[in-house]
Amino acid sequence: MSKDSLKTRLEIAKSKISKKNLFEAKKTPSSIGTAFKMSTELVSAVAVGTIIGFILDNTFGTKPWLILIFFFVGVIAGIVNVFKSAKNMQK
Repeated sequence: MSKDSLKTRLEIAKSKISKKNLFEAKKTPSSIGTAFKMSTELVSAVAVGTIIGFILDNTFGTKPWLILIFFFVGVIAGIVNVFKSAKNMQK
């Protein structure tokens, strides 16, 4: 095999790979996947905040105040995460 034929084959292979990568980069996630991601971020933030509040309330005996505080902190954190995800999707 000569050097010229090897170079030609390498260039053809590189062009095929670059075309394939461009095609794959244009794929956008499905709408249901995006909705599931955003809802999971919101629900998980609220759940984690509520669990932390529940544990701290049991530890310090301040029921229901810390549950309420951490619940609302979780809601705010979840909403901020959803906005960040939406902003990143627009890029």
